[in-house]
Amino acid sequence: MKFAKQFGAIFVAGFFFATNYAMSAYACDTLTPGPKGRVVEITDGDTLILDNSQKVRLIGMQAPKLPLGRIGFETWPLAPEAKDFLADFTLGEDVQVFYGSTRKDRHGRILGHVFVDGDKKQWAQKAVIANGLARVYSFDDNRHCLDELYAAERQARVDRKGIWALEYYQIRQADKPNQLVKLAGRYELVEGRVFDVGSSGGRVYLNFGRDWDTDFTVVIQRGALSAFKKADFDPRKLANALIRVRGWVDDHDGPRIDVTHPEQIEILAAQ
Repeated sequence: MKFAKQFGAIFVAGFFFATNYAMSAYACDTLTPGPKGRVVEITDGDTLILDNSQKVRLIGMQAPKLPLGRIGFETWPLAPEAKDFLADFTLGEDVQVFYGSTRKDRHGRILGHVFVDGDKKQWAQKAVIANGLARVYSFDDNRHCLDELYAAERQARVDRKGIWALEYYQIRQADKPNQLVKLAGRYELVEGRVFDVGSSGGRVYLNFGRDWDTDFTVVIQRGALSAFKKADFDPRKLANALIRVRGWVDDHDGPRIDVTHPEQIEILAAQ
């Protein structure tokens, strides 16, 4: 059996499995040292400001969202608690930011993994996720150190910590498209068995039912396939596999999630 280690995750026989692969205190050696500073303000559960006025968005996770001035935006459950936890963990502390790939977002925020200086080199992302106050959340241009974050999320979910005790954040079932379509516009985790796999226009479609117009579908975009190939992960082999996919749900010929990189998909059972 062929094994390939890529982006801190293990791909077995062409399938992605989240693992408990042990990493050093500074997570993974693919990170690049970034700025240091003292945390002087917490914006929300995944954003902080340093004493040099640099705003840092903690990559690899998504905490429940606050309105932050957006009119009509409803506070997600446990958003204030996530902000308070990050404040308790980092406010007033000296921290080191480590870059993954892309270093700034379109808002000018620094994108990085944050570690509190000191003997334990505490990892902010892992702490928030382990306490059930964020979900693993990645981008095609920032996919580092996800395996340990997935492990922390799984344990928090098993222990029903924080968000995992609430219906709002529960894993959804792919065989209930009528419920999924009502969640369009939300970031969700969806589980189900792939009914069949198709392709069109360079895209790969993971279909979870016979009716392509109403059933749940995962769409793997053309530009993502090179990343899947590099990871030795062939999504065309996912027919009959039980998978969990995470991403933003939209309504286009039924509920669907667009996948831009392989770490969005976890294989729960190959057949």
